[in-house]
Amino acid sequence: MKNLILALGLTIGAFINVNAQHNHSQHTTPAQAQQTTPKATTAAEQLQLLYTHYLGIKDALVAGNKEQAATHANGLSQTASLISYRDLSEGNINALRKDASTIADAKDLAAQRKAFSILSSNISALAEKFKLSDKPVYQQYCPMAKGYWLSNEKEIRNPYYGSSMLTCGSVKKTF
Repeated sequence: MKNLILALGLTIGAFINVNAQHNHSQHTTPAQAQQTTPKATTAAEQLQLLYTHYLGIKDALVAGNKEQAATHANGLSQTASLISYRDLSEGNINALRKDASTIADAKDLAAQRKAFSILSSNISALAEKFKLSDKPVYQQYCPMAKGYWLSNEKEIRNPYYGSSMLTCGSVKKTF
């Protein structure tokens, strides 16, 4: 009987010790896991999401909304970080992230628009090689800004001058 009590005491002691060392802060609920775990996507889906954020930046610059441009630039940078180097070179990914970070960190619209011109050149290079959208992608050009940009619409909405020269530009190429 004494051995049984001793064995039972050791078992309970071990159970209490294991539970005392267990850290409940490491648990996540399914909702928390969904928020912190990036959705696994294909390279094509990641490139389309990258282009969606690019369009968000463009539209924000057309509207003159610095904060919205920064938000989409951060999204573009995060999306670029998820793309595998097998699908896009490290140099290309780093260039996209740098361009997006420059837009996100810019102090004013003029600086964002200048950085957008560089980003547009890099995104245009992707459009040459990859399908970025299920819709046609239009490369547009503003002679006043001497800058290109991409759009899902033929209608010109100039991100370089916004409302002051909203329709300045023309379609140069369709992807």
